[in-house]
This record gives sequence, C-alpha cells and structure tokens, in this order.
Amino acid sequence: MNGEAGVRAARSRALAVLRLRGRALALALLPAAVAVVLLAGVPTGHLTGTGWDLARWTLTPLAALVLLTAAGVALLVARARPAMSPTVAITEEAAPDLYRMVRDLADRLAVPVPSAIALTPDCDSWLEDRTHPAHGSPPPAAEHGGAADAGRHPHRRAAAAPVLVIGSPFLWWMRVGELRAVLAPVVAGTGPSAHPDIAAARRFVRGLDAAVAVTSEHRRGPVFRTVFAGVGWVARALLRGCRVHAAEMERGVAAAAAERAQAVDYGLRIVAQEQVGLAYAGWDRLLTRVALPAWRMGRWPSRLNAGVVAALTELSRRDRLAEGFASRLGERPACDLLEEPGTVDEATSLLAARLFHGGPAGRGPDWSPVHWGDYPEEVVDRKWRTDAARLHRVLDTLGIRPGSGAQSPDPDGPTLSRVLDHLTDPRPDAHSAPGPGPGPAPAPVAGADPDDDEDLVGTTPRSAALAARISAEVAREGAAASARAASAASGPAAPVPAVAGTPTAQALQTLPADPASLWDDRALPLLPLQPPRTGRELLADHITAMVCCAAMDTVGATPGLDWLDGPALLVGGVRVADLPAQVMTLIEDGDPTALRLWLARQGIRPEKPVRLV
Repeated sequence: MNGEAGVRAARSRALAVLRLRGRALALALLPAAVAVVLLAGVPTGHLTGTGWDLARWTLTPLAALVLLTAAGVALLVARARPAMSPTVAITEEAAPDLYRMVRDLADRLAVPVPSAIALTPDCDSWLEDRTHPAHGSPPPAAEHGGAADAGRHPHRRAAAAPVLVIGSPFLWWMRVGELRAVLAPVVAGTGPSAHPDIAAARRFVRGLDAAVAVTSEHRRGPVFRTVFAGVGWVARALLRGCRVHAAEMERGVAAAAAERAQAVDYGLRIVAQEQVGLAYAGWDRLLTRVALPAWRMGRWPSRLNAGVVAALTELSRRDRLAEGFASRLGERPACDLLEEPGTVDEATSLLAARLFHGGPAGRGPDWSPVHWGDYPEEVVDRKWRTDAARLHRVLDTLGIRPGSGAQSPDPDGPTLSRVLDHLTDPRPDAHSAPGPGPGPAPAPVAGADPDDDEDLVGTTPRSAALAARISAEVAREGAAASARAASAASGPAAPVPAVAGTPTAQALQTLPADPASLWDDRALPLLPLQPPRTGRELLADHITAMVCCAAMDTVGATPGLDWLDGPALLVGGVRVADLPAQVMTLIEDGDPTALRLWLARQGIRPEKPVRLV
C-alpha cells in the first residue's frame, strides 16, 4: 500500500466511522420526528381518532426518553476525558536542538510540526492527541516553535497538531542520526492526522472509549450506576460497531506515514531499527534486574537512561552478536540534544518507578533517589541485610534454636549455620515427612498450605513451610508500605526532581501535582514488570542474602552491581556466579553438602554471627 492509497483507505474508513455516528444520531431523532408529526396532526385536524391519540400518548414519552438518553450519551462522549499517557513534557527551552531537529524533519516530510515533545520511560514512540479540554491549555507558541497558534480559542483546539512522544532510552542509546531515522515515520503521521475526517473519526472513537471507562467505574451510588449502565451499553455498542473501521483507519495512516518517510534516511533506518531492539532488551533487563530491587527497598535510581547505556555496553562486551555496537558510542548521542540531560533523566526515572512499581509521585523519607555509584552500598548491602534479618525473624517465630557453632563468640547471634541446620532434611528421602533434627518441626502457617502451592512442589517440607512464612511476612510488609504510600499521596505533592537554579529545571514540566487529573493512577503500578515472587523465589533470595552477609562479614566480600544481572557478590574483586545452584540444592533436596563445600572454598565461616539491619 503506497502513501496515497493509505491515505485514501484511512479516509474511507474514517467516513465509515462518521457514517455510523450519523446513523446513531438519526436513530435517536427518529422517534422524536414521528412524535412531532403526530402532535402536528392535532391542530390541523388530521390524524384524529382513538388510535392516533393512543399513538401520540405512547410515542411522545418514548421519544422524550430516547432524546434524553441520546443527549446523555452525547454529553458523556464529549465531556469524558480520553486516556492520556503519563509522560515528561519537554519545552523548547529545555531541548532547542531536539525541537530544531523535529521541525527540520517535518519540513523534509512536508507535514505539520508536532505541537510539543514529551518523553516516556519506554522503548516506543508515537503521536498523541491532547486537544481535549480536560488535558489543559495548549502550550504557548514560543514553547514549540510556533507549531500551534497560541491565541487559539479552546473550542478550536482540534486543529492543533498531536504531541510527539519519544521513548527516553532512545535518546541516551541512539545517535542523533539514528534517532532522526526512527522518528521519521512517526513524525510523518502528523500529515494524515491533520485530515478533518480522520481527526473527527479519531475524536469520536476516543470519546466512546473514554465514555465506556467512565461508566465502568464502581465508585458511585446505585442510582448513578443504573443510569450509567444504560449509557455504557449504548457507548459499547457504538464502539463495537466502529472498531473494525477504526483499526483499518489506523493501519492506513501508518502505511501512509511509512511510505512518506521512505525518502528520509532510509539506509540509516535499517541500522536504527536494530538499535531499537537492542535498546528494548537492555531497558527491560535494567528495569527487572537492577531498578526493581532498588524500588523494593524504597530507593529509585535517578539515572536510569544513563544506566541503559552501561547495560548495553556490557551486553556488547559479553555477546558476540552485539559486537560493534559499542563503537557507536564515539558518535554524538541523541541526549546531547537536551540542554541538561541529567535533569530530564531524573524526571523520567521517577516516572518509570511510578509506572512500573507504583512508587510515590515525589521524594519522601521512604522514597529517595540513589546514584549508580552508591547503589552497591545503599541498595545491595541493605537489601541483603534486610532479607537476612527477615529470615531470622521468621525462624524466631518458628521457634528454631540457634545453629551449632561452639567457637562462635555469640552462639545466640544470627548465623548462617542456623539456617543450614534447619533446612537440612534429617532423613534420606528428601520428600518424606520431617523427622527429629536440629530445631523443632515447623509449625503450620495460618492461611497457607505449602502442599497446595504448586511452586513449592519438589521442595522439602521444611523449605516449603519456611517459604510460606517468608511470603506471609513479605506480604504484610508490602501492605504496610502501600498504606504509608497512600497516606503520603493524600498530602501535598512533593516537588518535581530537578536541578535547582537552572533554566532547564524551570522549563522542564512533568506531571502536575494531581496525577489523576491526567491519567488514572488508582491501580498503580500501571505496568507491573513481573508477577509477585513465588515462595520458592523468596526463600532462595533470603538464603542467598544470608550467604552474602556471611561472606561480607567473614572474608571481606563486597556488594557489587552487574548491569545485566543486578546485585552481585564480589569475592576478591571477582563476581561469584555459582551460588544460586548450591542454594537451590539446599531448598529442593535438603542437602547442605554442596553449599558447605562452596563456603569452605571461599573461606566463609557459617558459624560466625553476621550484622543485620
């Protein structure tokens, strides 16, 4: 499908959507029109008789009800706030070179210039229409190079160009030429978007979608729920009717934009698309392996986008398939198009923590930034010692006595031997019922049956019971943290992270104080990275943390950061990579032999107490 064919296909589908709207309006007006004809027959002496009177008295209230319903649906569709992606808005003062590049790109493509630029903490880019009055007043013309009329009246906002949303990892990993090549088909989409029929069809579909979302809320009384149920049924029926046409319209718009962008940096676009996939892999690994442990500790890395460069550089060093990508780092990065990349990075990092983890909207005593240089000490070390402390608290509640170790200066202190002795299966059959051994048999956990947990199948009874206890403890702590975050969110909003006293800090605009005014944040995290950790994973993490604490306190091991795998234990400056296998053997078989041999090779003394949080 070439560009002209794509535009024609998109316009025909847009007209189909508008025809559906027109038919719905005609259907709503039909009973009223018939009622008017029947009522007009009375003064003229026509349509008289008992049958006509009965028809008038029956149809007139029905027409009024239909008109009232239609007016309610139309009002809801017009006033409902369409969904808006949470982003960090970038003004022209904060990124004049970036705006200049986008304007030059739009001129080369002969399409309207996007009205503004925003960043999202994701590996994607798109155009977003923010002309609805609920999205706030349009930015002044000076902020986006005169792309929109600053004096435009609110009811004419639909003529404004959409906002260009750029994935923030692209700015840090890609070079300037690669970013321009990737954005070419996106910016080209402003051309078809400016067509009146396509714009009107999009507004109608977005209004229906917003109306369905409003009617689906359950925070209203029974009367409103009843009324909204009927209105929602009509909106859903209309949305189902135009779904296929809307999807085909968007495909036509995408085809037209891609065809128009063929003439701009086509050869470079092929290379840039490879970087898109690589950036996505590095960003996902950074969030799940590096950022998520920090978020769980109440800390948010303030330079996530800079971290993705380090992660992808490490990937290029390890993976021969990625060889050659690191050599690109000598070229000018796209983040140089920003006046102060650090300020923008901090804002997008905080937004990423909110979207993917559900953290607060601003800094606080339990939610503070951490720099990469401080990550090992402030996140890794604290995480391990916190998990080790939780493990020993759970052992205390189970009544497990301290581990063996007569040479220990504090036999009652928290030792690794206590954990190993408790998890050692005293019988040859690892899956038989627990017999007498070190410490009493584990007490049943209220509300948790390890035998019914599929994840714990294949573990020893003691491992399953301990995992269930740890899961319950983590769940209680998580609920308490959520309650504290909710109470903090009800107070005044914290200031946006920015570098004080700089022009960019004043020009950089993030979400307003009330995030719900733009996007629904009642179900945070909106985009959870991973499902909740299973009992087996939690138990493995806690035992690993206890081993790492013993290594740090007995042989001088240090916490470290691996850009692809997250927290790492360094013994003699070398990363330890074979510990997880030994821990899983202990959990599944109840046999500590392999782990004890590993500890002996490293010189770690499990009978010595460790320092906890």
